[in-house]
Amino acid sequence: MPQMGESIAEGTIVRWIKKVGDQVDRDEPLFEITTDKVDAEIPSPAAGILTEITAKEGDTVSVNSVVGTIQLADEEPPSRLKPALTTEATEPLPAPSPRGGAVKAGASTQSQGDGFASAGSTTPAPARQARLDDDDNRRQKSSPLVRRIARENQVDVAQIAGSGLAGRVTKQDILNYLDRGQGGRGKGEGLSKESGLSVQETVRPSAGTEGRSEIQPLSAMRKKIAEHMVLSKRTSAHVHSVFHVDFSDVEGIRQHKKEEYARLGAKLTYMAFIAKAVIDGLRRYPIVNASLDGDNIVFRKDVNLGIAVALETGLIVPVIRNADEKNLLGLSRAIADVAERARNKQLKPDEVHGGTFTITNPGQFGAQFGMPIINQPQVAILGVGTIEKRPLVIDDAIAIRTMAYLTLGFDHRLIDGAVADQFMADIKQRLEHFDPSQV
Repeated sequence: MPQMGESIAEGTIVRWIKKVGDQVDRDEPLFEITTDKVDAEIPSPAAGILTEITAKEGDTVSVNSVVGTIQLADEEPPSRLKPALTTEATEPLPAPSPRGGAVKAGASTQSQGDGFASAGSTTPAPARQARLDDDDNRRQKSSPLVRRIARENQVDVAQIAGSGLAGRVTKQDILNYLDRGQGGRGKGEGLSKESGLSVQETVRPSAGTEGRSEIQPLSAMRKKIAEHMVLSKRTSAHVHSVFHVDFSDVEGIRQHKKEEYARLGAKLTYMAFIAKAVIDGLRRYPIVNASLDGDNIVFRKDVNLGIAVALETGLIVPVIRNADEKNLLGLSRAIADVAERARNKQLKPDEVHGGTFTITNPGQFGAQFGMPIINQPQVAILGVGTIEKRPLVIDDAIAIRTMAYLTLGFDHRLIDGAVADQFMADIKQRLEHFDPSQV
């Protein structure tokens, strides 16, 4: 596959959709990958027969490396190149790429090493030494995420041995480095490589004490989620504020307009109203749409709204770019579109990157409210509780109203409680007295 986004340096092959010997058409799904940003099915770059798979399911490989070979319909099977060991270090031979038929998904970390070892020699040859020096320079060209983790933990990236392309330091490299007790943290503290949880030590129970149990490795997506969540908790000073909101006016407008929206090919949901109120609130309180970069505040001029979507294998947050330029109809269509494509694994990496604020909806499963974790590098996230009819005291009388709890999780390093509550009060006011002219 081509590089799927500027900051993506590697991907994990989740499964091969085609097997060796299968006929494939151009643009037909060939294999599925997961990256730091997104799960995606990779289309075949050519029509022919899949003759070789060089990266198996579960392998994490760097971008632009060959993971398989396709024999085109009008050519002979490619001969395999076998590099000979020499007494001098040599550059690795390129993988076969017959007429552009090679399938690329990210470079194998083994094939991008230091080349072949010099027989019986421990001193690098000049060519190899030059390449090592070059790798040391390129290692510092890590992704923005890696550089941010390094900066926040006061780590020099150049000190870390990178496993990515040409020694590039990957996110897993720096997390493993921190897990080993380096970078200003005590030995044994930090991230567990398998679970991403903060641990002092790992004790595996003996088979005799486990009883009836089944052990399964974490999926690639689950590992990424674990890493991101622990990173966020370690980075941001999380505080939460909960507001009880009356959705009765919104419900009345929704029932009145839903058939009209259906004729226009859109489903008018509560989420569209909430998104609209949030966007208007972010215009009034731009600090909630900002981010922190070291000692600097980055004020985002656009509102790129993330909408959390629950999948069978985890959670993904597609981003609606320039959401502040859309009306309620446009938001309804955009929310439905990204949710559908997220479930069908049709999102592009750029569509889950660059969000400035996130909305998550645990209420769809019946939760009264939740305490969501901030989606880094954002500084706030809104959780939506279940929307249902409840008794409410109005003018000393009990009335039945459509109610829900909204929870704002915010980073107290940047946002004070007063500002967070003012922002939430603004959203509450907009939803309880929604302007019909905006529908």
